[in-house]
Amino acid sequence: MSPVSENPGPTLSLTGFEALPGWAEDDQGAALQTFRRSCERILAGDPARPLDVKTGAAIDYGTLGDWQPVCGQANAPAALADPRAFFENHFQAFAVEAENGPTGLMTGYFEPEIDANLTREGPYQTPLLAKPGDLQRLDLGEFDPTLKGETIRGRLEGGRFVPYPDRAAINRGALVPGDLAVAWVRDPVDAFFVHIQGSARLKLPDGSVARVGFAEKNGRPYTAIGKVLIDRGELSRENVSMQTIRDWLAANPEERETVLEANQSYVFFSRRNVTDPTLGPTGAGGVALTPGRSLAVDRRVHALGAPLWFEAVLPGDADPTRKLMVAQDTGSAIRGSVRGDYFWGSGDGAGDRAGEMKSDGKFWVLLPTALAAKQR
Repeated sequence: MSPVSENPGPTLSLTGFEALPGWAEDDQGAALQTFRRSCERILAGDPARPLDVKTGAAIDYGTLGDWQPVCGQANAPAALADPRAFFENHFQAFAVEAENGPTGLMTGYFEPEIDANLTREGPYQTPLLAKPGDLQRLDLGEFDPTLKGETIRGRLEGGRFVPYPDRAAINRGALVPGDLAVAWVRDPVDAFFVHIQGSARLKLPDGSVARVGFAEKNGRPYTAIGKVLIDRGELSRENVSMQTIRDWLAANPEERETVLEANQSYVFFSRRNVTDPTLGPTGAGGVALTPGRSLAVDRRVHALGAPLWFEAVLPGDADPTRKLMVAQDTGSAIRGSVRGDYFWGSGDGAGDRAGEMKSDGKFWVLLPTALAAKQR
């Protein structure tokens, strides 16, 4: 099969379900429950709208109208009785191969649980900020169709649209935290990793739990501080992980801010309730994430809401894990046709697994049968 767009992108190859490695061993029922959450939004939308309005042209995921029939069937008793047959009867699978081959980087992320307060007092001195009123996002596709899916962020100053302040400037007072803080955190390193993960559960002094979720970002470039420490010779590529980064920051407090501010990207949050403790925060796809079944992908390539067959070796395992997941989130560092970020869940245990995950993996996308016919 030829590439599915004129732009450089992935090649899709039709693959029978019997040829998907591990297909017969998976619990497709768990994936079906995750898919049905995305289907709630798909069924409620305009059939003419693209499945994911942020997706570029790398893969044709069609419109909501292409997906609404299968989403309707996902709620039928037959699908609940035999989820594997539901996917086999209503979808076709395609192996995804990028320009540099069929494998790509698979990492993990999680929802931290951190000590926080809703007011600034005592040890709670590091703010998590709400979206500022002057932050604007421009869709460049509205100005040039070739830039569909590309956005920039900034603010108006003196009649000019200029970049928004970076992390260092915000830390030094470019924004007034007292006006914007949705919560105050005890540990500034915890706050930084909440920015990286995009959400957190807040353990409040009265014993209750609140949540903050991604609201917006300043639009500045994202830089992985693990790479910064590797380039400085402080850590090696072999041993870099969230825990080794934390250990280095704790051992070098005088250099902490310089390293953290090498990542110019800054995330803003909104406060949310924890309605179902078994689920994660709301992802970019607008639904609560499912531990072990929700995947963050590059929205320039993949549409949120689509099922993907996933293969990668998870931390501590010798053999690959193969399972059906659903694209329900994205991230600044998730770039590539075969690039995934596996949602592990909430808390320290999930964080340990997420922080260790870094392996090659593969994708197969599942498309509704009628839409799949258009790919040939």
